Amino acid sequence: MKANILIVDDIHEIMLEKFEQAGIPYDYQPDIDRQEAEKIIANYSGMVIRSKFQVDKAFFDLAPNLRFIARAGAGMDNIDDEIATQRQITLIPANEGNRDAVGEHMIGMLLSLMNNLNRSDQQVRAGNWLREANRGYELKGRTVGLVGYGHNGMAMAKKLSGFEVNVLAYDKYRTNYTDQYAEESTMEDIYSQADVISFHIPLTTETKGMIDRVYLSKFKKPIFFLLGARGGIVQVPAVLAGLDSGNILGAAFDVLPVEKFPKLAEQTWYQELIRRENVILSPHVAGWTFESYYKLSAVAADKIIAFLKLQETH
Repeated sequence: MKANILIVDDIHEIMLEKFEQAGIPYDYQPDIDRQEAEKIIANYSGMVIRSKFQVDKAFFDLAPNLRFIARAGAGMDNIDDEIATQRQITLIPANEGNRDAVGEHMIGMLLSLMNNLNRSDQQVRAGNWLREANRGYELKGRTVGLVGYGHNGMAMAKKLSGFEVNVLAYDKYRTNYTDQYAEESTMEDIYSQADVISFHIPLTTETKGMIDRVYLSKFKKPIFFLLGARGGIVQVPAVLAGLDSGNILGAAFDVLPVEKFPKLAEQTWYQELIRRENVILSPHVAGWTFESYYKLSAVAADKIIAFLKLQETH
């Protein structure tokens, strides 16, 4: 299969180097917009994207020669996977590239929540030395529930191992995945035992808005809530209600259902989030480190090259 690849997003130069070494032609246009891409996509058999635009039916209709789309990132939720499957277009994610970054970031957010680091930092800067008001919790001995046990969930479990915690993992699409870092569990196990809940699942029609009041009401103990997967899986007002009731001790969001300003500031739940001291927010950067920038592009390139070699043998 002869490949001619359109790269529509900014990627690390390691991808270009790997393509050149493999003799694969590419067209690197990181500043191209969707309209411009639509005009030329028919000329390409492959495309590399991050999050620049949605690859939907209308876009696929303009790409009769497309055989694969690679995403230099985790997840494929900006690509219509059903249409891709119908048209036998292979989707190539690079989830391995940022799993360590996500795991470290979410543990950092958890430790900050449990030890009131953000709040106490602001208080000391304001001239207030409040020790008792900032007494924290220890992570050791607690039970962490992971929803989703793919690359990111597994990386999170591995990084938690040094904290001497009990890790329960639930993955609807896997079986027999108990390892040295986590125990295969049911959601009922997690509801009854978890002190911390962290989500590592993609945004799909099945998971959209699944974290609602009913879902959160099933936890038997007050929990720390972590979300570094996709914002669309949560109904933020449900988390706010849990914070109000004390069923959620603290919440950390790296992702939100609506991201970027000014649209984010228009959400009523956003105003509620930012006034709470037991909420930590970051701008969808958990998987976006200096190291992951390189690794995401390297992993995607290696997978593309392997895919093309496989095609040549068939």
